[in-house]
Amino acid sequence: MAGQVQKIGLEKHPKGNQGRIQYGTAGFRTKAEILDHVMYRMGVLATLRSRVKNGSVIGVMITASHNPAPDNGVKLVDPAGEMLEQAWEGIATQVANADDGDLENVINQLVQEQKVDLSIEANVYIGRDTRPSSDALSKAVLDGIEAAGGKAKDYGVVTTPQLHYFVVCENTKGGYGEPSNEGYFKKLAQAFMDFKETVRNKGNYNNELDLDCANGVGAISTKDFIKAINPQVLKINIYNDNVEDGQLLNSKCGADFVKVQQKSPETLPGIANRRCVSFDGDADRVVYFYMDNSEVFHLLDGDRIATLIAGYLKQLLAESGIVLDLGLVQTAYANGSSTEYITNNLDVPVACVPTGVKHLHHKALDFDVGVYFEANGHGTVVYSQKAQDSINNAAAEAKTESAKMLKLFMDMTNQCVGDALSDMLQVESVLCAKGWDVQDWFLSYQDLPNRQMKVRVADRTVIQTTDAERKCVQPQGLQSAIDELVTKFPKGRSFVRPSGTEDVVRVYSESDTQDNADQLAYEVGLAVHKLAGGVGEPTPKP
Repeated sequence: MAGQVQKIGLEKHPKGNQGRIQYGTAGFRTKAEILDHVMYRMGVLATLRSRVKNGSVIGVMITASHNPAPDNGVKLVDPAGEMLEQAWEGIATQVANADDGDLENVINQLVQEQKVDLSIEANVYIGRDTRPSSDALSKAVLDGIEAAGGKAKDYGVVTTPQLHYFVVCENTKGGYGEPSNEGYFKKLAQAFMDFKETVRNKGNYNNELDLDCANGVGAISTKDFIKAINPQVLKINIYNDNVEDGQLLNSKCGADFVKVQQKSPETLPGIANRRCVSFDGDADRVVYFYMDNSEVFHLLDGDRIATLIAGYLKQLLAESGIVLDLGLVQTAYANGSSTEYITNNLDVPVACVPTGVKHLHHKALDFDVGVYFEANGHGTVVYSQKAQDSINNAAAEAKTESAKMLKLFMDMTNQCVGDALSDMLQVESVLCAKGWDVQDWFLSYQDLPNRQMKVRVADRTVIQTTDAERKCVQPQGLQSAIDELVTKFPKGRSFVRPSGTEDVVRVYSESDTQDNADQLAYEVGLAVHKLAGGVGEPTPKP
């Protein structure tokens, strides 16, 4: 096999003099035009990974998520639908950066070190987003799989969560669901409709919303989902659904735009108090928002979603009499008010981990029922086997209506990764059950005003952090400067961390007012620029 890698397809996918690239939290992600050789090699690597996992399906998703249209990327999906094992991130980086003449030796060494049995049939599932570059890049992955002697199944244009779902379904031999688009929509739709039929609309809940699909694949999946439900159950008005013009992807729309800019996409009608939702480009992030009667923007991000879902799950568990360990996982980006609300009002244990959904997912597995969300809207709920058995048994015995609702809620959850569509259905279910509309949800607690910004630096690796990225240990003097600045602002908090994809340092701050949060971020940004090798002029004051 190693000899074939050099001969079959490599001449069509040479690395040449391309610079170094690193597998990070989101896999490989950069400008699309320099990714061809990486895609080919990830096809080879996914095939080897499948053999290491005794022929289990490995997923390859081609997407740059919330990045601009000219970018693209690739990430591998392990057999249980989780992100690639961390030890293999370094292997992926090594394979991607090997010189063309060295690739065969690198693959041979990998086969020996990982004791890869080349006689095992390898299986790889492929999916891609709607970017103009994704089709050609998927062909490079297929060439790599062929070169390594694997079997490929190309699902074409699908959301990232759908591909994760297909991988899990196949590897559990149907125990999780049917590995097809139809199976995915049927599972979510049936659980959602049955849940809504049980609770019915009540109180202030309104079953209509406006959905911003970021001009990405989320528009396609949502339209297919709508076909699978009764329109009386939920009316979804879709906006930003132009998937034909690839340059519109994530342009002034989508979950990342709404979260970072803290304003609604220009293309939404802006009806006062209308519940609005935004997906990102590959539909694994979701945030809610609305404009009030005074045209003031209100954001309900991943922190809000996490608290809403965790609080409701705790209620259902208590009402059904099922004793399970429930916990919530956040990152340093979580608003301080949300952490306080979860701890003091909901009485749910909170864990904090470094940024990156793989870290949250891993920690959430420590609980019987683990709720995890990044503030950017990326997250889900995971249920241990003990939890699944307990909930299924209680529902089958019809002990309480709460047990039945808990099972339906679990069934509409895509547990293997953050899924914007699944997460939206969970939010809609909780709001309906509580009789809340978006304003009631927003008033459950008050966020501290916050600001995110980035400072361009020559080398982001000079920033080193600890304590789940909340403290900076390098360069010397930076953390003490941040600590001193924070003391000047009421309820002040700020941290810095290196970007996983570009040479910038990300700054987060919060304080008692928006002006103070902005000022704190600006002053911390100046400290970063001075002590961490800032490039160009300091970032302008917000």
